[in-house]
Amino acid sequence: MVHKIKYNNRNSVIDCYLPKDSVPDKNAVAELYQMAALEETLERLADVPEFFRGNEQRIEKIILTPDFHKGAGIPIGTVMMTKGFAVPQAMGNDINCGMRFYTTDLSEDRIQEKLPELAGKIRHTFFEGGRQIPMTGRQRQAMFRYGLEGLLETNTDSKKRGLWRYYQPEIQERWLSRTVFRGSLKADDTEGLEDFIGSYDQLAYDDQIGTIGGGNHFLEVQRVAEIYDGQTANAWNIKKGAVAVMLHAGSLTIGHHSGLLNRRICQDIYPAGLAHPENKIYPIPETDAVPDVWNRFRSASGNAANFGFANRLFLGFMIQDVFTDVLGECEMNLLYDAPHNYIWKRQIGGEEYYIHRKGACCAGGCEEMEDTEFAYYGEPVMIPGSMGSSSYLLRGLGNPDSLWSASHGAGRKKSRGDAIRGNDEAFRQFMEKFHIITPIDPARSDLKGRTDILKKWEESIRAEAPYAYKDIDEVIAVHTAHDMAAPVARLEPIFTVKS
Repeated sequence: MVHKIKYNNRNSVIDCYLPKDSVPDKNAVAELYQMAALEETLERLADVPEFFRGNEQRIEKIILTPDFHKGAGIPIGTVMMTKGFAVPQAMGNDINCGMRFYTTDLSEDRIQEKLPELAGKIRHTFFEGGRQIPMTGRQRQAMFRYGLEGLLETNTDSKKRGLWRYYQPEIQERWLSRTVFRGSLKADDTEGLEDFIGSYDQLAYDDQIGTIGGGNHFLEVQRVAEIYDGQTANAWNIKKGAVAVMLHAGSLTIGHHSGLLNRRICQDIYPAGLAHPENKIYPIPETDAVPDVWNRFRSASGNAANFGFANRLFLGFMIQDVFTDVLGECEMNLLYDAPHNYIWKRQIGGEEYYIHRKGACCAGGCEEMEDTEFAYYGEPVMIPGSMGSSSYLLRGLGNPDSLWSASHGAGRKKSRGDAIRGNDEAFRQFMEKFHIITPIDPARSDLKGRTDILKKWEESIRAEAPYAYKDIDEVIAVHTAHDMAAPVARLEPIFTVKS
């Protein structure tokens, strides 16, 4: 169902793609109206000489994906196309939060048989200092400035120590073509990251790379439950009953640093004496009037995005290390890695536009994937459900009406606070059939009397339980009905790892 939401006195409308019988959340809509006041800011700035290049700056179109819900300033599930300027806040602070998907040669039976051992190894590797990802300052600088291509050029610095033993340069080079932007956004600088980069030649560890993050971020081991498109599934090596790995993670404190830096850049160039926007949402013009502003914005955003790609790469190595240690050697092959918080430049009719996605993923069709191995099928689209429910793998259909975009998940229908106070019986049933691995093992004997710790642990699980989210099947049905993306396979969780 498509709701038409008017957002200015010119009767401009936003297409809101929603599950059947749904109505837009009133808090999210209020936030959307607040965001749309950006047009008033653009009108004020249009009168400032040389602030914009030319006079064609405008919001071209806004759409809302089926998982549309309230965010922090700009709703989750917002896709906005602009001309002449970008809006850093429209990709959020978790820059290049995104999804990564692997196929494997593992069997579910083997995983279920060894689940207690796997859980112990996962806790050690993911939460108890067992990551073992040494990097030199040269590698970190290359990562921030050139992304996965930078790590490819400097991988020998690590001397195959720790998780680097899983890094095979010839495979990683091939997988660049299965990663949006090749996982590599050129940045001219690493502003504010000098301390994090560290000594140029010295191998050292940090507490960021290889971290899932909080909230709805996860790493999930899944079984392929159903195949809907056999031809595409076969091309992508998706087989019914097979085991796959889907992970959702972003840029952590690096993204937060870059987001704050971008906001400061926007505020610093805002004309003195002009009323600042009440919604605190600032555009950044692609202009030559203020030297280096655009490059600073591009570099800060690129630094965080490059870190996000690297973070997901190493999370993949971490689960591979767990599997290898407990189950023996295994194959993990990347299908795709894609952001759902970033800004894409796109040429349309010989003109350049910026497509901002916040909590939405790219869903290019065959035309958009020309000259890639996905040219005959469309872009892989990964849409997870809530924790414990099905997830879907789809192929993008390149629909311009939906700005070549799709949902990045099911979308919340309850706030975290409301979910924590949810139905006790529903929560009990959920926990009985679902395997979740967190930093805390509630079965540990030394925690039996720690009601404070166990209460906090339970609240964190309740906040992400299935009843807090929309029905994923209904969300997928919207994509099908409106030619946004076509289902390839449905996956069910075997176990989920969450911070």
